[in-house]
Amino acid sequence: MPRPKPRVFLSAATHYLKSHPEEIVRAARGALGLRVGMPLDAFRFVASEMLTGKRAPRDVLIEGRPPGLRLGATVRQMGATLRAEATLFIEAVDANAEAFRTTCRIADVSLEVLDGEDSPLGGLVRSGTLDLSKPGKFVGLLPKRPGFLVDVEDDRIVIDLMKVPGLGKNPAFRRVVGVLSPVVGIASITTSDDHLDIQLTADPRRIGEAVAAVRVA
Repeated sequence: MPRPKPRVFLSAATHYLKSHPEEIVRAARGALGLRVGMPLDAFRFVASEMLTGKRAPRDVLIEGRPPGLRLGATVRQMGATLRAEATLFIEAVDANAEAFRTTCRIADVSLEVLDGEDSPLGGLVRSGTLDLSKPGKFVGLLPKRPGFLVDVEDDRIVIDLMKVPGLGKNPAFRRVVGVLSPVVGIASITTSDDHLDIQLTADPRRIGEAVAAVRVA
């Protein structure tokens, strides 16, 4: 996976805002209600820039299925080419200086074999023996489950961003979360109008904790 290109992203964001000035108005209105909205076009652009190479997923799908997010891609695995799609619902976010846990529910999973029906994986998918209503079971069977997947059961997965190597070991990320988490919380993450909306909460009574975290940092 290539490294992010800040200049490319900044240039694309500038061009997007010039072409969609209504985004500035939407952002201003959202700020008044402690809501941060990001157009899904931004995620589509990042995916197109970052998911490159022979083994990268193709035909990436990112679209809103309010309140969830529909994701899909065509991938090559174990001798089979598969089209995989699922709808992601973010049900809870609990962040502090030590953990950043996100509880997700996965629904409407679909797997289609495009090539390699005779491969073990292709045959397994085509047989219909996989219970797609409980995708968490697939993750639980992985021989090397990533450390950031802290809990998996049926259709729910709990991810701890603090255990993602690129984030958890980033001092700036940990510092920002440690300072903001006492005062600012995330009430919900949903989709609407082709945007990903993050509804924030604020607790001014805990400003003292934030100040203390700044001093420690």
